[in-house]
Amino acid sequence: GLFIAMMLSLLFLVLLRFTAGVLFWIFIFGVIGIIGYGIWHCYWEYDHLKGIPGSDLTVYDIGFQTDFKVYLQLRQTWLAFMIILCGVEVIIILMLIFLRNRIRIAIALLEEGSRAIGYIMSTLFYPIVTFLLIAICISYWAVTAVFLATSGEPVYKVMANQTLCKYANLTCDPETFNTTNVTKLCPGAQCTFAFYGGESLYHKYIFIFQLANAFVFLWLVNFAIALGQCTLAGAFASYYWAYRKPADIPLWPLFSSFGRAIRYHTGSLAFGALILAIVQLIRVILEYLDHKLKGTQNSFTRFLLCCLKCCFWCLEKFLKFINRNAYIMIAIYGKNFCTSAKEAFFLLMRNVVRVAVLDKVTDFLLFLGKILVAGGVGVLAFFFFTQRIPVFAQEVPTLNYYWVPLLTVIFGSYLVAHGFFSVYAMCVDTLFLCFCEDLERNDGSTAKPYFMSASLHRILGKKKLSPKKS
Repeated sequence: GLFIAMMLSLLFLVLLRFTAGVLFWIFIFGVIGIIGYGIWHCYWEYDHLKGIPGSDLTVYDIGFQTDFKVYLQLRQTWLAFMIILCGVEVIIILMLIFLRNRIRIAIALLEEGSRAIGYIMSTLFYPIVTFLLIAICISYWAVTAVFLATSGEPVYKVMANQTLCKYANLTCDPETFNTTNVTKLCPGAQCTFAFYGGESLYHKYIFIFQLANAFVFLWLVNFAIALGQCTLAGAFASYYWAYRKPADIPLWPLFSSFGRAIRYHTGSLAFGALILAIVQLIRVILEYLDHKLKGTQNSFTRFLLCCLKCCFWCLEKFLKFINRNAYIMIAIYGKNFCTSAKEAFFLLMRNVVRVAVLDKVTDFLLFLGKILVAGGVGVLAFFFFTQRIPVFAQEVPTLNYYWVPLLTVIFGSYLVAHGFFSVYAMCVDTLFLCFCEDLERNDGSTAKPYFMSASLHRILGKKKLSPKKS
C-alpha cells in the first residue's frame, strides 16, 4: 500500500505539470455553479411560499425556536439566504476578474515546480533523511526521559507511634535499622517505605531537567526540519537561477546544497530553530498548567490561559512561516538568519497579494492530491481485503474486521503523500521567492536578463530586450 501511495504521489506531481490549471479552474467553476444553483433554489423556495399563511412573518415575530425547520417556512429566511449567496457569488467573480493574472502566475509556478522536481528527482527522497534525523531525536529524548524518570531510589523513613520520638520522619536503612538505637529509644518504631525518588538536589529539580530535555528535543527536531528546508531550497534555487535549463543546473544540486547548509548555515538554522523551540516550550508549559488547573472553578484563570494558548499558537504559526522563508533566503544569498528573515518578510509584503493567491491555489491542489492518493490506495486496499480481486483470492486470508487495517493503510498513504507534497510545496515557495527577486533585480535586458521560464514571461507580458534596445 505504501509503495502504491509513492507511485500515485509521483504520478500526481507529474500530472500537475500539465493539469494544474485545468484542476483549479474546474474546481472554481464548480463552486460558482453550485452557488448559482443555491441562488436559484432559494428564489424558487421564496416564490413557492408566496401566499401560504404564516410565510410572511419575520424571524423577529416568531422568536427563538428549537425546531429550525420553522424558519425554513418563512420567506424572509430564503430571501436572506439568497442575498448572502449572491454576495458570495459576486465576490468570487470579482476576485477572479481582478486576480486573474496572479492566478495564472500561481498556476505557472506550480507547473514550474513540477518541472523542477522532474530535473532534480533526488529531492523527493530527502524527507527520508529528515525522518531518520527526527527518529534519532525522538530516541534520544525518550531514553533521556526514561532515565530521568527512573533515576530515583526508594526512600524509607522512621514511623514511630510516639509523637515525642526525635527520629520520627527521618530517613533510615531497612537493612540496618534493627541494629540501631532507634528501636530502643522509640519502642515500636519501624523503617517503612515513604516514596520513590530522593532528597538530593538532583532529585528536587528533576522536573526542571525533564523540561530541559523536552526543550532540547524541540530544538533538535526544529533544527532537523530547518536543515531539510534549507537543503531543498538551495537545490531548487540552483534550478531557478540556471539561465539555460537544464544545462546550467549544477551537478548533484541536492548534495551540494546539503553540504553548504552544514558547512556555512548551521548557526543560522540553529538560531531559527531555537526561537521556535522556545515558543513551543512555552506552549507545552501552558498545556501543563491548563491540565493542572482544569478542576479549578476560577473562570478568569481559564480565560487567561485560553488567551495565552491562542496567542502563542498564532505566534508559532507566524514564526514557522517566517523561518521557512528565511531559510530560503539563506540558501539563496548565504546571509545570517536575522537579515534573511527581514529581507524575506519585506519581499513577501511587497508581493502580499501574490503570496495569498499562491498559498490558496497550492494548498487546494496539494490537499486534492493527498485525498486522491489516500482515496485511491483505500479503494485498492478495500478490494484487496474483501478478496474481490481474483488474482489474490487464494492468497489473502479472510478478514472479519478489515476496517482497522484499511484505515491504517489510508492513514499511512496520506502520510506518504504528505511527505512527497511537502517537497513540492517547498519547491513552489522557493521558486516564488526567486521569481519575486528576479523581478526586482532584473529588467529583461541583456545586461540584466530574467531567469524565469518562458511561460512566466508570457504571463507577465514581458519580453527580453534585444542588444540594440538594451
